[in-house]
Amino acid sequence: MSILTPVAGPQAVYRINPVAKLGAAAIVSIVLVLSIDWVSASVALACEAVLFLLAGLTPRRFFLRTLPIWIAAPLGGITTLLYGREDGEVFARFLLIVVSDGSIELAIATTLRVLAIGLPAVVLFVTVDPTDLADGLAQVLRLPARFVLGALAGLRLVGLFADDWRSLELARRARGIGDTGRLRRFAGQAFALLVLSVRRGTKLATAMEARGFGSSTPRTWARDSRFSWPEWTLIAIAVVVATTATTVSVALGEWNFIVGG
Repeated sequence: MSILTPVAGPQAVYRINPVAKLGAAAIVSIVLVLSIDWVSASVALACEAVLFLLAGLTPRRFFLRTLPIWIAAPLGGITTLLYGREDGEVFARFLLIVVSDGSIELAIATTLRVLAIGLPAVVLFVTVDPTDLADGLAQVLRLPARFVLGALAGLRLVGLFADDWRSLELARRARGIGDTGRLRRFAGQAFALLVLSVRRGTKLATAMEARGFGSSTPRTWARDSRFSWPEWTLIAIAVVVATTATTVSVALGEWNFIVGG
């Protein structure tokens, strides 16, 4: 199954307009980016954990889909721990590495913030179908149909890259030119894949132009993209999560606006 294809499930989140999912993820992300503190990130992550149960993903699928986030968050925290700001008591010092109270607090806040921003974004977009997203961008946000449909067509071809790469590898080995020189082989295959992609893109553009996709005439849509109460409910939930995280952080005196340092 392609990673771009949503899994089947009875949960209502699969039927929510992708534009609403994009807006909800943006609202939470923007608020959390404004401050580097562990309180707002912790509150947002706790609220999101409850909502993850309603996303329709099994624990195994949830872990596999979000695995890059679970890897990136600790790595970001460790980097901040070693090279973050020096403040308060210093526990260790080696060349440019300084571990202090300030770097520890900043590392915890960074790790939690990456999780709070990344996990809901991944969970929401796992349930997004590219065609539904294109319909929403063009019909709800009124983006240019030519740009949206071109991007959709290109996205649909992403899955062919792996097949093309394997075909090129087998073809080169059959000709006896892919058995030695790993770096040289990789560079040659990459260039061949680039040429193949340009040719395929040119053919696709010509086919779409021939079918009237580039016409200035207002186009019709096979499926209506609706934005009603489920979408507004998701947006409202995102606003509540962001507001709650900010309010608790400010009330406890932990809000650290990034502009103010």
